[in-house]
Parts: sequence; C-alpha cells; structure tokens
Amino acid sequence: MAVIVELTIPADAFELGQILRVEEPTQVTVETMVPLGGKPTPFVRIHNGTRDTFERTVREHPSVHDIQLVNSHDDELLYALDWEPADDSVLQTILNLGGVLLNATGTADRWSLELRFPTHEALSAFQEYYIEQEIQVSIKHIYNPTRPDAGPWFGLTPPQRETLSYAVESGYYSLPREVSTQELAKRFDISDQAVTERLRRGIATLVQNTLLVNAEKD
Repeated sequence: MAVIVELTIPADAFELGQILRVEEPTQVTVETMVPLGGKPTPFVRIHNGTRDTFERTVREHPSVHDIQLVNSHDDELLYALDWEPADDSVLQTILNLGGVLLNATGTADRWSLELRFPTHEALSAFQEYYIEQEIQVSIKHIYNPTRPDAGPWFGLTPPQRETLSYAVESGYYSLPREVSTQELAKRFDISDQAVTERLRRGIATLVQNTLLVNAEKD
C-alpha cells in the first residue's frame, strides 16, 4: 500500500534548494511536477521575492537549461523550470523508487517536502539512501491516508487542488467568510457556478479517498 511521508531537509542538501536559492523572507513553492520529455518539470511559485535576482541566480546553476515566467499576481511569480536532475540527487532517487513529490515549500535554510511512495519498502530504501549520504532529514509524519489507486494529491485534479487550497488559505471556509465565491471565481477566471462545482467535486473526492477508506473496509 502507498505511504505518504512529510519531512524537512536542509536547502543545501536538496537540489531544488540549491537551484532556487532565496533570501529571507522569500518563500518558494513547487506547484506541480509535470513529466515532460522524460524529466520532471516543476512549476515554481515565489512569494515576496526579487524577480531579477531570483532569475539570474537560477540560470547560473549548471543543471538549469532555462526558467520562464508563466504568470504574476500581486507579489507572487509563477515560473516553469527546465532542468536536468543529477542521477544521484535526492529528487532523482525519489523518482527512481516510484515516489511522487506532492508538495515542496522552501526558504533560505530548509525545505518541507510531502512525498508519496508506492510501498513502505520504497520509503525504507529512500531512508537508507539519505542516511548513507549523511543528509540530515527530519521525518514529521508517515501515514497511509488514501486508496491505493487514488494517485497523487488524494485523487484531486490540479484545478481542484489549486482552488481548494486557495479557498482554505483565503478564508472561504472561515466564520465569518473572508472571501466570496465571486472573488474565487475572479481569481481563477471562471464562473461562480464553475468554482462552486469545482470545490464540491474536490471535497467529495477528498472524502472518498481518505475518510471513507477505512469505513469501506469495515
């Protein structure tokens, strides 16, 4: 059965931390890892960063082919990163073991990762790797929350995941509500009805692939 692990790793021990170097208080978030041409292509969002300095630093890294600005909104910038991970790197080791990078958020010093491995044996192999490499990884949580066939992000589509995450972070589910359906719709350039349906389907998928898994077994 698949297993999910949440951990932290020093920025200088993680190749994306080495490439996407930032200074406080800038925060970097890897939005998705899309396999294009046989290699993982991250979409990277930076918050409170300096565009010129960030782009110049990234392009100087020898494994980077290019970085392109995809979108900008207020103090956030979204990039597509074209790079070639080394064979013995942390990320390539994760991918070789069948792992998936679900979430990655970094600062100047540390990165927080959420990884999904196909089996506990694959996770154990990854743990053996970083211990052998003397990488100071700190494990926060290990759990089996989803159906085996749920796929990354608990079965959510990328639009559902992005909309649900933004809705929660923006206070859509707070009391009193801090953002309206109309504001969410404007943020994602869709209709009110479409954003409501996206949230509804996303929540239903989350519940089916997490809370109802053990109930079905019972």
